[in-house]
Amino acid sequence: MSLKIRRRETAVVKDFTQSNLLNRIYSNRGVTDSDELNYKLSELEPFHSLKGIDEAVALLVDSLNNHKKVLIVGDFDADGATSSALTKLVLTRLGMDADYLVPNRFDYGYGLSPELVEVAKTMNPDLIITVDNGISSIAGVEAAQEAGIKVLITDHHLAGDALPKADAIVNPNQPEDPFPSKNLAGVGVVFYVLLALRAHLREQGWFEASGVEDVNLAHYLDLVALGTVADVVPLDKNNRILVHHGLKLIKASKCRPGIIELLRVAKREPKKIKSSDLGFAVGPRLNAAGRLDDMGLGIECLLTESSAKAQELAQLLHGLNADRQQVEQEMQDEALAQIEKMPLDNTESVVSLCLYEPHWHQGVVGLVASRLKEKTYRPCIVFADADDDTVKGSGRSVKEVHIRDALALVDAQNPNLIDKFGGHAMAAGLSLNKSNVEAFKLAFEAAVKQLLNGKVMEDVVETDGCLMADEYHLESAKLLANAGPFGQGFSEPAFDDEFAVVNQRIVGQNHLKLTLQKEGCSSTISAIAFRVDPQKWSQPVSHIRAVFRPDINDYYQEELQLIISHLEAL
Repeated sequence: MSLKIRRRETAVVKDFTQSNLLNRIYSNRGVTDSDELNYKLSELEPFHSLKGIDEAVALLVDSLNNHKKVLIVGDFDADGATSSALTKLVLTRLGMDADYLVPNRFDYGYGLSPELVEVAKTMNPDLIITVDNGISSIAGVEAAQEAGIKVLITDHHLAGDALPKADAIVNPNQPEDPFPSKNLAGVGVVFYVLLALRAHLREQGWFEASGVEDVNLAHYLDLVALGTVADVVPLDKNNRILVHHGLKLIKASKCRPGIIELLRVAKREPKKIKSSDLGFAVGPRLNAAGRLDDMGLGIECLLTESSAKAQELAQLLHGLNADRQQVEQEMQDEALAQIEKMPLDNTESVVSLCLYEPHWHQGVVGLVASRLKEKTYRPCIVFADADDDTVKGSGRSVKEVHIRDALALVDAQNPNLIDKFGGHAMAAGLSLNKSNVEAFKLAFEAAVKQLLNGKVMEDVVETDGCLMADEYHLESAKLLANAGPFGQGFSEPAFDDEFAVVNQRIVGQNHLKLTLQKEGCSSTISAIAFRVDPQKWSQPVSHIRAVFRPDINDYYQEELQLIISHLEAL
């Protein structure tokens, strides 16, 4: 399916800044008021409207005042790792006895399961706090409470038909929650719980009475920014505030040593990073621990105060990520071989993909699903064996299909086909009996068609139109670099235009280095496109159409360089 380019140019451009370029960018993203670009911490939505926040604070205050042991149960991804580290750091800083436990995905699966509660019981907690999970852990919460352990759930995932009977639930996406920002990541939710706890302690004069120094929670926003960007939640204004201040800490090297070292092994300079570096450089290295090994490695990297220890752990995570990349490539090649046999000439013949190989690595299926979704522009679920009878799948979707709704529809129309499922609009996970894989494929295809209801899936890249001839200079790249944070739902600026090709050559194995000429520009423009087909682009072309973003190339000296994400010969 060919990629379609659609310009998001708005009819009315408002004067938010002194830059015409930035004014276009912000207007194109639906900003209607300069207040939406005010990223002061005082602009954060207050915590008071979060449903369950008072009950959550009461549980934590009881644990603090009565010296009870708290166990943090996290998820095995970057959001879960940052949530676990943040909660442990702050609660320990207050003097609480707090430890963490993250389920190994291969042994216990996702969330607070009854099996994980059995492990938790050996640690003798009085209170379990779930971070980035728990909203679907009905049986696990019941098992914990039967063991005399109280449970505080902090989560951001969509709730099912029934909620667990926890002692408190804080989740902006639970029913009847009036909190206006529904896009918090798991780390954002628990950050809000800690804000509420600190406010209560201040009101009670606890810091003065206990002799404990007040906690500046802004110092932990590096972790909040990392988890928020890595979890690809929409960057509404509230999330942009959190990420903006977290990036400031990282750029000033006032962040966790582990984040600095993870950036360095990824060859990113901390003082120059953008939000996308957290998503594409740091996040995958943290996630590699949960995918191939034990997320405890990632959490310890975030917890340590020692730069030497952080460097050692970052190197281990970097190595795991390299292993993950190799496994992913092998799985992707096998999956593509399967897809070549399918009738995918148009989206009306086959509207979904479900692929399964028993030997595939269950920690990497989500990444492969994401790659295949990008290549075919269809909802895609990839399965691998979990044990003798069960397979686990991870799905990624396109904007036209809410994948969790699709799974809910399959479940409603085919009772007992799926063992369990959960997720978001764009990503979901599930497990089912191995004997049900073929039946599920048919049911999922039918559910996707039902949800589409005749709507066509279109792979569209949106751009901000052309750059003006006088905007092809280094200052434009610098303006854009400082204009974020950009991310999901507040996309990084991208432009499209046609150029004459002055020079082209393949560098490395598969990168295309270009020298371009744009009509009206007095000088040529440097550009690079990564991971192209070398055979195709070794042949000289005279003109191209490209989707690109202006960037700063400072390898020798600072100059404008276009980073091309899509190009075609004209």
